[in-house]
Amino acid sequence: MTDLPAAPRPAAILEAAIYVDDLDAAEAFYGGLIGLERIQRAGDRHVFFRVGAGVLLVFDPARSEIPTGNPKLPVPPHGTRGPGHVCLALDRAAIDTMGARLAAAGVETEARFDWPNGALSLYVRDPAGNSVEFAEPWLWE
Repeated sequence: MTDLPAAPRPAAILEAAIYVDDLDAAEAFYGGLIGLERIQRAGDRHVFFRVGAGVLLVFDPARSEIPTGNPKLPVPPHGTRGPGHVCLALDRAAIDTMGARLAAAGVETEARFDWPNGALSLYVRDPAGNSVEFAEPWLWE
């Protein structure tokens, strides 16, 4: 690998994907309960949400594994099965507010703790069983 040019470093994650078996339940959770802005829904294939400068892609793997057949959108088929993970950045006060909102809606807190560096994380599960973390943005500093 010594003959390869230096790798450019990406500045951010533009999009991240999770997979669910019920897009309506996912849309109610991420859009309705968590309050993310829905930017696109394509039937039973996917629903996308704005998260700051990035996008959370929520796919039904049974649909996203099928090639689109559209030469104008040559996105390769993809998908996975089983629970994934996404972490959404909130400050400590907003994590407390979100935790109370989720609890009032009957969503169980799976874990809440301060990391060794002092950053707070709160973990819940979405309706598909994906691990959803809310953490202070400086967690990885």
